[in-house]
Amino acid sequence: MMHIFLYGPPGAGKSTVGRRLAAALDLPFVDLDAEIEQAAGRTIAAVMAAEGEAAFRDLESAALARAAAGPASVVALGGGALLREANRRLAETSGQVVFLQAEETELVARLRAAPEERPLLAGDAARQMASLLERRREHYASFALRVASRDDPETVAWDIQRQLGRFCLRAAGARCDLLVQPGGLADAGRLLAERGLRGPVALVSDARVAALYAGRAAASLEESGYSTCLLTFPPGEENKTVAALLDLWNGFLAAGLDRRSVVVALGGGVTSDLAGFAAATYLRGCAWVVLPTSLLAMADAAIGGKTACDLPQGKNLVGAFHLPRLVLADPEVLATLPEEEIRCGLAEVVKAGVIADPGLLALCGAGYEEVKSRLGEVVRRAAAVKVRIVAADFFERGGREALNVGHTVGHALEAASGYRLRHGQAVAIGLVVEARLAERLGLAEKGLAEQIAAILLGLGLPVKIPDGLPRSRLLQAMEFDKKKSGGVLRFALPIRLGEVQPGVTVENLATFFEEV
Repeated sequence: MMHIFLYGPPGAGKSTVGRRLAAALDLPFVDLDAEIEQAAGRTIAAVMAAEGEAAFRDLESAALARAAAGPASVVALGGGALLREANRRLAETSGQVVFLQAEETELVARLRAAPEERPLLAGDAARQMASLLERRREHYASFALRVASRDDPETVAWDIQRQLGRFCLRAAGARCDLLVQPGGLADAGRLLAERGLRGPVALVSDARVAALYAGRAAASLEESGYSTCLLTFPPGEENKTVAALLDLWNGFLAAGLDRRSVVVALGGGVTSDLAGFAAATYLRGCAWVVLPTSLLAMADAAIGGKTACDLPQGKNLVGAFHLPRLVLADPEVLATLPEEEIRCGLAEVVKAGVIADPGLLALCGAGYEEVKSRLGEVVRRAAAVKVRIVAADFFERGGREALNVGHTVGHALEAASGYRLRHGQAVAIGLVVEARLAERLGLAEKGLAEQIAAILLGLGLPVKIPDGLPRSRLLQAMEFDKKKSGGVLRFALPIRLGEVQPGVTVENLATFFEEV
């Protein structure tokens, strides 16, 4: 896993934000200036006073080389650490450089409030800052990945995670790293080895995805020394059954998997649900990893440790919470995804926006072609919404229920249609229907459903219950919804764009469905 280098002018908050970011990602933190002072045995000011800036830069280059050669870390760089081309090349080849930007007046105010001495800004801080920024204007402007450095370092650290697509979930005594990494499929073996995962590996995939990507995934695993067996099943929700689960258990036994082995789920939401449940229950639980290959899985299904299989009465009625050790989303594999699958995955993206990211909704509102050209950003932002919610409520005892918005109706539509409606299509319809229900109950302002419907229609998704689908069958499917509590069905309903209210009970549901 690569380093994260925080760069920017003095006063940008690199050290303060870096500590928060390192804690959030469970990575070591390196303050390069502190490392220089420790190696030199004196302050940077003393070094520069005695030997000049060139000598300090030599010490800085040496400290950067040591940090780059060490384990993956968050590294706070000095404000001129990458002025040397060799330093910049080293940072950009061993990690990702994030530039923290702030207004000049804010930088000066922070420096005046800071206790430490800044040799290059001695004297009139405002005049010296203006001069430094002018000298480095072109250099600083050349860094593409930029994040606004605000007063709240926690928010800045979160903005960095969202831009990089790097997250860490901790729950139930376990840890899961989530990485959105273009080209990451080829790096899967190394990333498993970094986490101390051992073989043999059971690579689980549906037959369609296996034909495209199993060879590449297996090669990466085997290059890192893993013995790998491939277990496949027919594609489609209708195959997420107890019988398929039994086949996987038998396959694990035949491959010699023990409790310290790892199951790797390669595919969409059906695969992660099924393989994850098999891992959760095999020998009372073994480690697993997800390599999602669909937009729906990258944005939602692969994240959060929910695993399940279906029963004839309904979807996901048997399952377990079992956090994977790693979710590695490679947006490049979406290039082979059929258009219909991309559109279906965007239903979960819109859901994420409805819950907590109006900016993501605005992007979705730009239309399908614009969204398709920015799928990496779409995946990162949707994943960020789910990570934050799951981190606060892993076992779905409160806030995580918000993730069910659109799904009470959506799951019932899937089951009632005999799974002829795809998951994303059903969720899209569910989002609009549940928004209409929220309007009917007076929880949402009039027009919310139409706002959501307009976004979904622009993405090529359906927004109405099919005419030929009996409402009685839909209501019957809801009777087996796993979210019922005490025999009462509870909805998570959209209140406004960016807010959802979970735990809503509804009377006279049959009457409502007769009218929609």
